[in-house]
Amino acid sequence: MALGLGHDFISKRLLIAGVVASVVPDLDVLAFRLGIPYASEFGHRGFSHSLMFALVIAVVGARLARSLRSAPKRSFWFLFLAVASHGMLDAFTNGGLGIAFLWPFSDGRFFAPIRPIEVSPIGLSRFLSLRGMSVLWSEVQWVWLPSLSAAVVAVAFRHYRALTLRSTGLPQKARQTGYLERWASKSAERPRKP
Repeated sequence: MALGLGHDFISKRLLIAGVVASVVPDLDVLAFRLGIPYASEFGHRGFSHSLMFALVIAVVGARLARSLRSAPKRSFWFLFLAVASHGMLDAFTNGGLGIAFLWPFSDGRFFAPIRPIEVSPIGLSRFLSLRGMSVLWSEVQWVWLPSLSAAVVAVAFRHYRALTLRSTGLPQKARQTGYLERWASKSAERPRKP
């Protein structure tokens, strides 16, 4: 997502915060070591995969927007999507007990209607096994390739838009202040000379 939006829109600090935030939900595997059952609201894929958890992380990110070198709204939405996407992608996996999207309002767990992604084994040694490699290939097919394709389209669009803006001959400052949009709408309204 950040690649498609570009570094002018997503600062490096916000990008790093988004990457970290996107993996934070899986820290819930520590619950196994603490004796918390998988099916508990504090177990694996429980509260940390909920939309409420994503909201809390996003609010914290918005409050830290200045240190992330970003606007509060941008930080909020970027981090909310980074964390919420983790649970949403997990809902497309073919194993586990589902995702507690609606915690704390419901203890129900949900899956997506289709589940093509292989569920990842828990533990580094299991992940580095033959089955782990099969899971990795599944993620490449269903997550990384589509995401990369979307990013390539977004980057192409950004470059096309930049070339279009440059070809108007307006100085950079005019484009940044929104003058370009006002100028374009006025010129579209004027009748063309034959």
